[in-house]
Amino acid sequence: MVQAATLWSDPGSRFTALFERVLIDWLKEASFSAVARRLGLTWDELDGIMARAVERGLERRGACEPKRIGLGEKSFQKRYEYVTVVTDLDGRRVLSVLDGRTKETVDAHFSALPASQRESVEVVAMDMWKPCMDAAAKWLPSAKVCFDRFHVARHLGDSVNTVRKEQHRQLRVDGDRTLVGTKYLWLERPGSTRPERGSLLSQPQDVCTRTGRAWALKELASKVWDYASVGWSRRGWLAWAALASRSNLEPIVRVARIVRTHLEGILNVVLLKATNAAAESMNARIQRIKVIACGCRNRERFRNAIRSHLRGLDLYPTSASAHTTFLSA
Repeated sequence: MVQAATLWSDPGSRFTALFERVLIDWLKEASFSAVARRLGLTWDELDGIMARAVERGLERRGACEPKRIGLGEKSFQKRYEYVTVVTDLDGRRVLSVLDGRTKETVDAHFSALPASQRESVEVVAMDMWKPCMDAAAKWLPSAKVCFDRFHVARHLGDSVNTVRKEQHRQLRVDGDRTLVGTKYLWLERPGSTRPERGSLLSQPQDVCTRTGRAWALKELASKVWDYASVGWSRRGWLAWAALASRSNLEPIVRVARIVRTHLEGILNVVLLKATNAAAESMNARIQRIKVIACGCRNRERFRNAIRSHLRGLDLYPTSASAHTTFLSA
C-alpha cells in the first residue's frame, strides 16, 4: 500500500493541517480535558498532535548559543517529583526541560551540548542546589555563577519560620498562644509594616524575642542588596554574617554559613547585574501551564506542554500554509 502526499495534511497525521493548527491554538488557552471534550478527541490523539508540533518547532529553530542561562527546578506532581528547567535569561525562553534534578541529569544535558555552545555561556544563575553547582563548575568553567536575591531570601524566610515554630512550641507548653497564626506576619516582603507585627514586637521580652530577632536579621539582610558596588556589598554581607553568627539562633547561623560559603556568587549579582528573576518568572508561567494542562500524566507530556508554551517555537504544520494558499488561489 502506498500513501500519497496531500496538500492538506502532514505525513503520518490522521488530521488535516488546518485542524491541527486550530487545535494547537486551543491548547495554548485551555486544558487538555476541555479541548478533548469540545473536539471529541482522545488524550492520545491530543498528545500525538502536540508531540509532532514540538518536534517540528525544535527542528526549525536549530541550535542557539545563549550567553546567560538560568537553572531552576519545578515540581511535576505532588510526590516530590521534579524537572530541571534551563532558561535563556536574555531571550526569556525555555531551552530544555530535564527529567529530574540530579547531578547525572544535569551532566547528561551539558555533555550532549557542542563545546562551542558550552563555551558561549558567560553567566549561569541558579539556586544553591549542589548538583547544579557541580555541573556548572564541570561543564561551564568560563561562566560566572550568580545566586540571586530570591534564593537568599528563601533561606532567610525558612530560618525565620523555623525559629518561630521552635518558640511557638515552647510557648504552647505554658498555654501561651501568642504566635498562633502569625507565620506570614514574619515572612512578608521587606518594608511591610503590619500593625499586628508591631503589636507582637511590643510584647514582653520573653514572648517574641527570638522570633523578633530572627525577623530583624532577615530585614537587615534585605538592605545589603541596596549596595551598588562589589566592595561595599562584600563588607555588608560579611558584617551581616558576623552579626548573624552571634545571634544564638541556629537556623540564622546556618544562613550566615551559607552566605560566607557562596559569597562570590552573591556578589556576582551586583557585579554582573544578573539575576534569576527571568527563570523565576518562567516558573510562575510553568505553574500556570500545569494548572491549564490538567493532563500531564507523565513527564514527557509535561515537557511538551512547557516547550509548546515557552520556547518560542513555530509549531504549525508545514502543509497548513500550503493548504491556505491552495484554497485562496
